[in-house]
Amino acid sequence: MGTLRFLGTFLADPVNVPVGVIAYLASQLSIADPQCIVGYAERVQTQQDHAQEIREHSGYKEFADRCGGFALMRFLYARIWVGTERPSVLFDLATAWLLDKKVLLPGVTTLTRLISTVRERVAERLWQRLSATVSPEQRTDLEDTLILTGLDKVEEPESLQLLRHSVARRQPLVDLPELLLEIQARTGFASEFSHISEARSRLDDLPTSICAVLLAEACNVGLTPMARKGIPALERDRLLYVQQNYIRPDTLSRANARLVDYQATISLAQAWGGGEVASADGLRFIVPLRTLNAGPNPKYFGTGRGITLVNYTSDQFSGFKNIVVTGTLRDSLVVLEGLLNQETGLHPKELMTDTASYSDVIFGLFHLLGYQFSPRLADVGESRFWRMEASADYGVLNGLARQTINRNLITENWDDLLRVAGSLKLGTVNVTELLRALQGNGHPSTLAKAIAELGRIAKTLYLLSCIDDPAYRRRILIQLNKGESRHSLARATYFGQKGEVRQRYREGQEEQLGALGLVVNAIVLWNTLYMDRALEQMRGRGMKIVPEDVERLSPLGYDHINLLGQYTFSLSDEIRQGAFHPLRELEETEQELEELVESTSPEEREA
Repeated sequence: MGTLRFLGTFLADPVNVPVGVIAYLASQLSIADPQCIVGYAERVQTQQDHAQEIREHSGYKEFADRCGGFALMRFLYARIWVGTERPSVLFDLATAWLLDKKVLLPGVTTLTRLISTVRERVAERLWQRLSATVSPEQRTDLEDTLILTGLDKVEEPESLQLLRHSVARRQPLVDLPELLLEIQARTGFASEFSHISEARSRLDDLPTSICAVLLAEACNVGLTPMARKGIPALERDRLLYVQQNYIRPDTLSRANARLVDYQATISLAQAWGGGEVASADGLRFIVPLRTLNAGPNPKYFGTGRGITLVNYTSDQFSGFKNIVVTGTLRDSLVVLEGLLNQETGLHPKELMTDTASYSDVIFGLFHLLGYQFSPRLADVGESRFWRMEASADYGVLNGLARQTINRNLITENWDDLLRVAGSLKLGTVNVTELLRALQGNGHPSTLAKAIAELGRIAKTLYLLSCIDDPAYRRRILIQLNKGESRHSLARATYFGQKGEVRQRYREGQEEQLGALGLVVNAIVLWNTLYMDRALEQMRGRGMKIVPEDVERLSPLGYDHINLLGQYTFSLSDEIRQGAFHPLRELEETEQELEELVESTSPEEREA
């Protein structure tokens, strides 16, 4: 009876309730042994009879009754016809309606299917009404509109599932500090961290200290969990010294390049790609501090402010560049910088992004510099297609390409376009600053218009390729998914302090998120090395491995990696016998003591 009143239905197992509830009811009913209720669950017919009596006594209706499911369907139909609620909202509304009308709640899948069916009926009725009001001229325009169907899901063959499972089971269990030290031993990336004064380091066991500081930054837990008394390389003063003098954006970039280049030499990574394709996507972080280096965006940061880490991921799963931007600065302003200003041995020729990174100017700059820009456009049907000649006959595409390229604007500014391309290639001009200057606060210059005009040619060719080649669209989707999966690994690694960035200044933000990118690359490299060894072992034992399955493996798993550290459970004999830990000694100045006394109330002083 209680579950019916508060949950709106009967439990499948009536005994599956808290023990305290059973004991309380037993005391009310003067039942000496509350465990006798276990026998009640064995009498199914008795449960059904009691449920029927309780339903009739309380006035509840079955969902199958006309006043139940059918009435709910009419309620939902009227609601969907005039509203735009999401299915999850409709589910909550339907549940509330059933409880209010005293209708037994059906199963979750039953209610979900009902909502889906009603939404489809409403949509069909809406399209029928709209189609009846379309004039012949409007019908012609609609027929010329491009509609791009979605990609079909590619089913995973059983051989791929078996291979993925077999490789995962062979990977060793490892703690994150051990993983990072092993990658340092194999690549020597710690040698890229030089002292800020460029002097040669005289510190013993410096790589251990560097790895500890990198983990403190990447896991967002600070130096305290890394410090160990009695171990020179892990003394807190040593770690502070290394953090202040060795961890910088330039040293992080060089060390990261060493990991990326090492990854490119592994045969498994080469099976995933040749490093000529990359993707760029933003990872958002809330900054709960008052700082100029954070911006608002309710979609990502709620009522707070934050920053975006634009991460560049190669087709070998390695991250070869990170850029920190304030707030959610439009990605198109920085998307090209990652290709031009990176220190790895990779030379990506094609960059894939989401819609936010798209603009005609970006298409033009990519074309000038010899890169292929391949954004995933969410609204291809709404995109403008351009033609070179207004009178040219493009067959079935005549109604699609209605705008004409201003070729004179391109030719008149061609020399300036080449100068821009040369300056960007040589690094004499920063691409982000150039884009800001070209935009001119919403008033683009003539040069910007010429670049955009050239970009419309490249964009139209790209759109035609997307429409004509589903495999091309799928390749874009696969590469973007690599970046998204890498973000999931970064989130899991950056677990401390609720995953928020607690650095006020841009330099600190770049150093911390740069360390995060380096540690994620170390995890990817470690996984790739051991996955490659697992495949070699399987081949050596005569197991058949399909090359197409190997191409679909991913080194971004982390279930076998202990990211959270280890806890020790030991107690000194003194504490065990009742002693206390000594209080920390504070070197308080006389001024600090006076301020403390002044801030204390008279009553507290007397106490």
